Amino acid sequence: SQSEQQMLSSKLECVQSMQDGVLAEAKCTQSSLVTLFSPKGSGAKTETESSLKLLQVETEMLNKKVDFKDLYVTSMLYEREETERKVSGGEVTELVWKLCLAHSTSFETADLFLTLVFELRQLSLEALKVLWQRSSFKCRDNWQPLIDALPTCATEACVVLMKEIIVSGEVEEDKVEYFFWSFAFISKPTAGMIESLAQLLMSPRASQSCFLGVTALIHRFCSARLSCEDVPAVQSVVRTLGTFLGGNCTVQDAEQISKMQLVLKAVGNAGLAAASLAPVLGLCASLHSNPMEIRLAAVQAFRRIPCALRVSGLLPAAD
Repeated sequence: SQSEQQMLSSKLECVQSMQDGVLAEAKCTQSSLVTLFSPKGSGAKTETESSLKLLQVETEMLNKKVDFKDLYVTSMLYEREETERKVSGGEVTELVWKLCLAHSTSFETADLFLTLVFELRQLSLEALKVLWQRSSFKCRDNWQPLIDALPTCATEACVVLMKEIIVSGEVEEDKVEYFFWSFAFISKPTAGMIESLAQLLMSPRASQSCFLGVTALIHRFCSARLSCEDVPAVQSVVRTLGTFLGGNCTVQDAEQISKMQLVLKAVGNAGLAAASLAPVLGLCASLHSNPMEIRLAAVQAFRRIPCALRVSGLLPAAD
């Protein structure tokens, strides 16, 4: 039958010539025959010939010695030479305009965007606010370079500006989510960042990405310190989470169950910073009147709290 016939027949033949252990020449011929809807033995055929020939060998390159003094270990993060030149808000505004005019897929655009990120890191909060007023426009392809660059900036001033943009409702919801998820990737968070973002958790519109982004930031902040429980900004977030938990995670309806699961996941995200909530988590897990999904989420919230700080007597026994 037609379905059993081979529709495509391809063949590749290569002849290689070696000289002193080095490939001197390679000649290849590739042919393809497509027989779909064609009488037997006929069809469309293509044939490609390629030839590769060694012209010369740079012996000095093969024997070049490496000076290990010039080598150093570094990460895969982008590096930029530190310069003492101070960047003004006007220069950054002009850079945003250049990004808007550049072709979206060109190397020039990539370089300009990287330059924008590094220059944003030099600006104060006041300068960033002025920049936002001047450069929050959309380019002709509906792109906002400043919106995409702010999460990569990762300075305290950039985070505070993002928080204010979120509160003011000046950006679309998908960009707000982009802001929140970026907090988890800030390598050197500060107490000022946490203090600025803490109030967002109390908003009735606080989303899952808000809770998880802020608590991931706290986890990174505490991971770089011997003790963070005494930092006022951290305490503020933990108190807020404790308020949502109540005394034992009691819920009344499906909507409250969903919200409580989110809060418990955020507590687990915060890790060591939320160790003071361990007694409440134990009660949430051991209370038989709580829905099983709440009890399970409470147990999972212990995942980043060290064993030495867990309240073992409050964890439920197996039913």
